[in-house]
Amino acid sequence: MPVQKNKDLGSEDRRVDALLELFFNIYGHEKMILKASKLGALNLLRSAKVPRQVLGLQRLILEDPTLKEPPAKKLIPGVLEELEDELATQLARRSLEKSIEQKVRRKVEERHEEYLREIKSQVVKDISGIETPHTLRKYAEIEKMYSRELSRSAMEMLRPGSIDEIIGQSKAIKSLISMLASPHPTHILLYGPPGVGKTTAARLALQEAKKIRHSLFSKQAPFVEIDGTTLRWDPREASNPLIGSVHDPIYQGARRELADVGIPEPKLGLVSEAHGGVLFIDEIGEMDLQLQSKLLKVLEDKQVYFESAYYDSTDPRVPKYIKLLFERGAPADFVLIGATTRLPEEISPALRSRCTPVFFDPLTPGDITRIIEGAAKKLKVEFDPGIPAMISSYTGEGRQAINLLVEAYSRVLYTGEGAPAPRITGRLMQEILQDNRLLPLTRICSSASGEVGKTTALGVSGFTGSVLEIEAVALPSALPGKGRLRFNDTAGTMTRDSVFVAATVIRSLTGLDLNDFDLHLNVIGGGNIDGPSAGAAIFIALLSALKKIPVKQDCVVTGEISLQGALKAVGGVVEKIYGARLAGFKKVIIPEGNCDNLIQGFPDMELITARGIPDLCSHFFSPSVLKSLFPTREG
Repeated sequence: MPVQKNKDLGSEDRRVDALLELFFNIYGHEKMILKASKLGALNLLRSAKVPRQVLGLQRLILEDPTLKEPPAKKLIPGVLEELEDELATQLARRSLEKSIEQKVRRKVEERHEEYLREIKSQVVKDISGIETPHTLRKYAEIEKMYSRELSRSAMEMLRPGSIDEIIGQSKAIKSLISMLASPHPTHILLYGPPGVGKTTAARLALQEAKKIRHSLFSKQAPFVEIDGTTLRWDPREASNPLIGSVHDPIYQGARRELADVGIPEPKLGLVSEAHGGVLFIDEIGEMDLQLQSKLLKVLEDKQVYFESAYYDSTDPRVPKYIKLLFERGAPADFVLIGATTRLPEEISPALRSRCTPVFFDPLTPGDITRIIEGAAKKLKVEFDPGIPAMISSYTGEGRQAINLLVEAYSRVLYTGEGAPAPRITGRLMQEILQDNRLLPLTRICSSASGEVGKTTALGVSGFTGSVLEIEAVALPSALPGKGRLRFNDTAGTMTRDSVFVAATVIRSLTGLDLNDFDLHLNVIGGGNIDGPSAGAAIFIALLSALKKIPVKQDCVVTGEISLQGALKAVGGVVEKIYGARLAGFKKVIIPEGNCDNLIQGFPDMELITARGIPDLCSHFFSPSVLKSLFPTREG
């Protein structure tokens, strides 16, 4: 407001009154009185003199109680102008504040419920941390689930609890414990058919090794178990539960407090979890070759090294443990025990070269019987005589045998048969075997009688031996010299070669021209023979059919026949002997060259070595027949 010159004092008085009235309208009567009293302006405002009133307005509007002297009369218009400007500024500010308060009030009203929820949530967090009613309810539900746990499963209860309870694997267990308890333990590969106790033996062997004084394993040494069929190599290196991986902050998401500042987080794998103990990988032969290669690298370094483009060693925000893992690596010093049902030649040579092999034998019918008897004692169930033998004739796996017993036990409890003491009858066991669609392991049995043109050979598949029935028929051909030779095409090319070799040896031995006969050779069941080991049995069957002489049926044979009539060594002899025992044979003829490779663990079997045709025939034909075949042979 411009200063008006040559005005009388009355106009200044009115301006003072107008300013007081405006101030009163802004702050109200009570607030203005309190403020004027506080600033020492109340008495000045009540004065009849305009200069004193102006001084009071200065203290009130400028909020400055230090002002002492009233302005001179000629300066009053300019002072009033300044006070009007200041009051206008305050009025504008107050109006703006009022407008903002109204907007804030409107927003608060609009989001009142949301604000209340946020405030309540914050209060709950302040009181109970990260827990919420929802998380607490979930916690209570899980605690309730723990209280409803069932009893141990049958397999868990019947699993061997000590080394002495593992049946039929004393040699393998002795080797396993001795290697683990050594001051310089080696990595181990366990070979054997399924269900013979490889996993249980490895777990219990570690416990036994801890008890030995010179063992390197502490009482707290871990036993980390994993199935190789579940391990897969990720080419992106985003996840590797076996070796370990790095969770980058952008793509894979490290922990939030690390991701927010761009720090990668290493995740330790099972190899580090097994540090100082044993890493057991079941079905190790099923692992990816790339993953096997990475595992071999860990076995050599005994460390796992991590890399990440996001790691900055100079970043002061990197936690010490992450810096340690990136710079020194994660420790991974353990003993690897791998188990497989594959043959050694099917396992990676690089893995085989770093491990000591331990072979688990196929379970014999006697072993299955002992397993069934031990499990029945733990279940407190009785059974009719012959039940263990019945089960052993249908399965050679300890795990499956126990499952059959448990199923029969459960059926007895369900039907109430034999109450109050449960008892498994032969009729019930036969019903269980039929329900499981099981067939006898073999229908061939040893016989004291003789048959023309029939012998029994031995085969092997994996770690399991089997018997093969071979029969031959020789008929005079319709036209001399136009005879035909027939045999199973499914038997394989090696069988064809064995037949031709046998025919040549027979002609050389007897002078018979096989072209004068129609010969038919049959492998009962259509089995495929992928090696020459059935050559000896084919020779005996053809010779018997051509000469019409009976063959003893109380022994089996394996071996390759050469053109000179020698019996050559073959593979898989141990497994074949097990197969012969399973079929009820007590007498097995093997090549002399296999004698050194035999495991002396068959006290109930008669193992006979043969060098050539005369030795071989002496166990299949009667002395009179031998004399006619080999007139110069003594005895």
